[in-house]
Amino acid sequence: MAIKPLEDRILIKPLDPETKTASGLYLPETAKERPMKGEVVATGPGKRLDNGKRGEMSVQKGDTVVFAKYAGTEVEIKNVKHLIMRETELLGVIDG
Repeated sequence: MAIKPLEDRILIKPLDPETKTASGLYLPETAKERPMKGEVVATGPGKRLDNGKRGEMSVQKGDTVVFAKYAGTEVEIKNVKHLIMRETELLGVIDG
């Protein structure tokens, strides 16, 4: 099953949260927070503007992005959790 986002929506595969603290302690499953970083898997064609043209997306496939903790809608594709969210819900793109 493949999902192609519509309009200005983005399909994101969340990156696994850290399992170890900076001091070397391993976190139990209950202490882990919901991921706030992910990799862009697919993007829609862009939002349709008032003049009929499509707006250009500011992210592309392969970008690593940061988003709010509870942003987007969870979907499961081939037993892997993904998020679908609007481009405006992104907080930033991580360089490098």
